[in-house]
Amino acid sequence: GGVFHPDYELEAFRAVAEAFPGDAVRYDPNAAHSVEQAIRFGQAIEDLRNDYYEDPTWGLNGMRRVRSMVRIPTATNTVVVNFEQLAANALDPAVDVILLDTTFWGGIRQCIKAATVCETFQTGIAVHSSGELGIQLATMLHLGAVLPNLVFSADAHYHHLTDDIIEGGRMPYEGGRIQVPDGPGLGVTLDRAKVAEYAELYRETGGYAYDRDPGRPGWFALVPNDRWADPTDTTVPTLA
Repeated sequence: GGVFHPDYELEAFRAVAEAFPGDAVRYDPNAAHSVEQAIRFGQAIEDLRNDYYEDPTWGLNGMRRVRSMVRIPTATNTVVVNFEQLAANALDPAVDVILLDTTFWGGIRQCIKAATVCETFQTGIAVHSSGELGIQLATMLHLGAVLPNLVFSADAHYHHLTDDIIEGGRMPYEGGRIQVPDGPGLGVTLDRAKVAEYAELYRETGGYAYDRDPGRPGWFALVPNDRWADPTDTTVPTLA
């Protein structure tokens, strides 16, 4: 979320929720909304089966204001990503569900420690996805397997990948789940030939513009955002 105008995304999100009435839903505008927009949007989806409302706006103060006005648990992977921020959130709650990520927090052990703190203060946890490849995914799978207070399904962008840099290629989904690797260490082995292949591709095409939109050359990721993409534009941008 956070790409198209909030009114358009609200209509689309409600349509998805109504199409899958047996499933819980999550909306994440990537902190693109102003506090006021986030409140309006959140109140308009309160009747749905929401897991949580992820990063509706930016900052602990903004999240706290949204939390006070919207009856959906708030969640973040952006404004509580270290223990100082976690302590601030425990003292004056702004976020109900902390999305743990082994890269953001500094590894499996740090995430387990954070989960224990959350359990003490009755703060929810979930496992975040940052578009990881197989090595980081293995850390996330091992993390999720050992957290007794994990009650939400883990995030995943892994199904967007067409290949991986671990031996054997992508880990398979089975019934919407991925098996925790059971080999030594993380349970996966780096495919050095694949690393070389994609290193060369990187040299040819450059880095992935994570915070840019190739369909809108003059757009930058500012928060709050007020320059929305056009949902009627069917142009497919070139990434090369």
